[in-house]
Amino acid sequence: MVKVWNTILFLTFLVVIIVVGVYLILPPSENLTLRVFHAGSLTIPLNKVKNIFEAKYPNVKVLLEPSGSVEAIRKVVDYGKSADVVAVADYKLIENLMYPNYTNFYIKFAVNNLVLAYTNKSRYAEEISKENWYTILSRKDVRFGFSDPNKDPCGYRSLVALALAQIYYEKPSLFKCLIEDYTNIRLEVEGQNCTIIVPEKLSVKGSKVVIRAKSVDLLALVESGIIDYAFEYKSVAVQHKLNFVEFPPQINLGSPEYEKFYSKVQVKLLAGSKNEQIIVASPIVYGITIPKNAKNPELGVKFVTIVLGVKGKSIFKDSGQPPILKPLGYGKIPKPLLPYVKLEE
Repeated sequence: MVKVWNTILFLTFLVVIIVVGVYLILPPSENLTLRVFHAGSLTIPLNKVKNIFEAKYPNVKVLLEPSGSVEAIRKVVDYGKSADVVAVADYKLIENLMYPNYTNFYIKFAVNNLVLAYTNKSRYAEEISKENWYTILSRKDVRFGFSDPNKDPCGYRSLVALALAQIYYEKPSLFKCLIEDYTNIRLEVEGQNCTIIVPEKLSVKGSKVVIRAKSVDLLALVESGIIDYAFEYKSVAVQHKLNFVEFPPQINLGSPEYEKFYSKVQVKLLAGSKNEQIIVASPIVYGITIPKNAKNPELGVKFVTIVLGVKGKSIFKDSGQPPILKPLGYGKIPKPLLPYVKLEE
């Protein structure tokens, strides 16, 4: 009996030693957080990427923080906030505001184009078309909206589209009657080139024009009939099942062959990031990066890997944001991401 008891004690002691040893060698995994600052127009596809990521790494909680893309970058650059991934609707914001001081690389990974979204309840919904959209917007009883150019690329791209329309349709007062008459945003014209001046503090006269922080904030206003039309990315209109007018390729900022024509317009932003910013209009291309102040950069790399991989490409394609088949990488690309990108100088 004593021998049996001694054997039990020995085995119990052995089990304890093994458990303690395993604990010391392999401590229990702690819950981690991956923080992503991103454009509002990326909310739906990144939520799907998040689900894939959390299923693969169950000890990691992904926190998505949508905002306008300019605001997303300012959280890092101006406010010193930490993010593990930054994904924006205009890669040039990363290039101009973050690289190389706040990040040492960026990747161009998806494209889009601009549309005018509406519902069947919108005034003149049965009449509006690719040919007459700007005359419909000019009618006194029509209300439309765009996002804040100081916070969201969709906002300054909306203004660019109107300036391009003024050139394309040869309507020299178009920008004035739609924007200048109702806001403190101004257009300076020199020959065939235009500069849009966006003040730091925007003001709006009357109720015809509505401005919100990010483009997706306008969706509820369109769907409820508070405004009739909103400038949106095509992907957003598709994802939310809205009607939309397709602009000509000379205006929609989605056609690389018209990049030279787009560059006739530039935007001068007077708010934030310490100095005014000049943005030359160009085709819509999304960018993604991992800031230098990331708390979990390795997890950030794993998240970006899903975005750039086969599953991510499928998600973005289904969301109306065509992925770039071979994403373009600039700077010091993390080694695990190299197989997914084509390096550019």
